[in-house]
Amino acid sequence: MVVLNDLFDYNLKIYQDTSKFKFSLDSLLLSEYVEIKKSDKLLLDLCSGNAPLPLILASKNDIHITGVEIQPEVFNLALKSIQYNQLTSKINLLNINALDLPNYFPGNNFDIITCNPPFFKVTEKSLLNADLSKSLSRHELTITLEDIFNLTKLLLKDNGKFYLIHRPERLTEILNLAQKNNLALKEIEFIYSKPEECAIMVLLKFVKNGKTGTKVYSKTINRDTKTYQNIFKK
Repeated sequence: MVVLNDLFDYNLKIYQDTSKFKFSLDSLLLSEYVEIKKSDKLLLDLCSGNAPLPLILASKNDIHITGVEIQPEVFNLALKSIQYNQLTSKINLLNINALDLPNYFPGNNFDIITCNPPFFKVTEKSLLNADLSKSLSRHELTITLEDIFNLTKLLLKDNGKFYLIHRPERLTEILNLAQKNNLALKEIEFIYSKPEECAIMVLLKFVKNGKTGTKVYSKTINRDTKTYQNIFKK
């Protein structure tokens, strides 16, 4: 069933199918983590889902956003949300596999790339959800972490920024891919549900062909967190 929900406390509405993978905390955190400057004009959001990040960032910034979502049903919900929130002039959504993006855009094109990707590799031991939509959202069935870094290297401008949210257990792989693709890690933020426990998520900021030097931060997010707006403001 398709419903129209509040997009948390952003004064936006978002269409969602209650039987499919809905927007999550990951998208809200990544949206807040992205820093947009006046000189940033073009943003590419990979694995957009029903477009929570494009909606949030377009509502607060003067920037044009291209979102990419492979699932037609989820793509159509995102389109409805963009239209409902009157953001069609700032958001363009593509219903394609992100691997086909080089057919649509030249290299060194975007000022910022963002991605909230499927977190899990596909192996013989993978427990895939019977619902294909949920499996595509959680597992690397159509795009891998390596694919994402290869695309970012190609499509991001020199000194452009790449923002990624992922699981800490894949951090070594992430850093190896970043180095391979000339993406310098500038900031890393570990997200905890309790300070005494292991991090549950990690946010990373890279700069294409940037200088070395990394700042490390941490944030605790729990049920008492009332809003995520400006949560990373320094």
